[in-house]
Amino acid sequence: MTSSSSPSQDTKRFAHDYPEGLRADALMEEDVAWSHEIDGERDGDQLDRSERAALRRVAGLSTELEDVTEVEYRQLRLERVVLVGVWTTGTARDADNSLAELAALAETAGALVLDGVIQRRSEPDAATYIGSGKAVELRDIVIETGADTVICDGELSPGQLIHLEDVVKVKVIDRTALILDIFAQHAKSREGKAQVALAQMQYMLPRLRGWGQSLSRQMGGGKGGGLATRGPGETKIETDRRRIREKMAKMRREIADMKTGRDIKRQERRRNKVPSVAIAGYTNAGKSSLLNRLTGAGVLVENALFATLDPTVRRAETPSGRLYTLADTVGFVRHLPHHLVEAFRSTMEEVGDSDLILHVVDGSHPDPEEQLAAVREVITDVGATGVPEIVVINKADAADPLTLQRLMRIEKRSIAVSARTGQGIEELLALIDNELPRPSVEIEALVPYTHGKLVARAHDEGEVISEEHTPEGTLLKARVHEELAADLTPYAPAPLA
Repeated sequence: MTSSSSPSQDTKRFAHDYPEGLRADALMEEDVAWSHEIDGERDGDQLDRSERAALRRVAGLSTELEDVTEVEYRQLRLERVVLVGVWTTGTARDADNSLAELAALAETAGALVLDGVIQRRSEPDAATYIGSGKAVELRDIVIETGADTVICDGELSPGQLIHLEDVVKVKVIDRTALILDIFAQHAKSREGKAQVALAQMQYMLPRLRGWGQSLSRQMGGGKGGGLATRGPGETKIETDRRRIREKMAKMRREIADMKTGRDIKRQERRRNKVPSVAIAGYTNAGKSSLLNRLTGAGVLVENALFATLDPTVRRAETPSGRLYTLADTVGFVRHLPHHLVEAFRSTMEEVGDSDLILHVVDGSHPDPEEQLAAVREVITDVGATGVPEIVVINKADAADPLTLQRLMRIEKRSIAVSARTGQGIEELLALIDNELPRPSVEIEALVPYTHGKLVARAHDEGEVISEEHTPEGTLLKARVHEELAADLTPYAPAPLA
């Protein structure tokens, strides 16, 4: 067994792994780096010791405000947070992008990001997420910056949460709790609020902290008691869990009742044979801006994550005059908490029941392919894999042309647009027109003027090829569905003998 390298050589390798723009000084003096080699090969797939021993500061995450007037405008009492991530796979750039997204989530929740660090590990520590020694270093960063909250870029187990809090001595939350908090702030409709509340309770249930018998509430054994009533009774934490379970059951019933109302509306649209298009995509990709550009809907547009939580359905028209509905849906994000996917399943059914999905991706994002993969994972979860999809690469005016070319080469059914400037919108409308399912029956009929409703239905529910007004009535040639074709058949011209 020989030493693989001297400390100075290992430090150089550490510097090489992190380019100058991304590398930050380690928080502690490097341990003497070494690794075991057997016959010239590494002893297993291990990380360099220097990587495992260093919390790496990530530059450019701080959003601390300098101008006091700006501070006052932001209500002064923002939570001051330090971000911490564990880099297990991928490149240094992937790890930085992940922490930058966590910073954007924290900003959206109203926090003030003071610092961000990344720990290189093969897997998160089972006890404290980053390891006991690094947890102590993190506590020093918290004291140095004056932070009151630590946000971890992953979902922590109840044990990890408790142990890390015990070391850093401030509140610790994970990525899941942060996203749930943002959803709670942005939910506006009754159904949206109920779905968020259900997801929060599902998350909180295993994370309630109790202190055992000292919180016992119902003490039996008094004179008024009887057989089997003596003993500690139900502890406070047990009472809290029972109440949460009861509230969750009530919330599920309410959401099921609200789902019925939306199902009725959806069935009405199906009965009228109006095709439906769902806009899906990563959060802040520009879905609401695209909906406004296509329909003039006037939906809230905000440069923030999860600005849209409640689905918005609007009527739209193709260039050829065909009516269809366009639904804006909640944005997705990497590692979307499964509690949320489950709670918002009824809302996401708009995607599964549509005839076409406009999958919007931010062309100016550092890693748009990862956004596409994250959204498709959720689309699979809600059972919408069989729905045709057009990839709409938004923000083309701000994107790198090489990135646009790469995406359009990878995604065969794709188009580059800018919802802000209107670039590519006409081409997108034509593509929607071409991709929407067409009525199956082509029919010609001379409809009397007294039956004008049939002509109106042909315009609303079908595709009018030609229309001519004659003394006898409206000579109509159209593609329509079977039900309307049956109503028009009595007015079809008799076949020539």
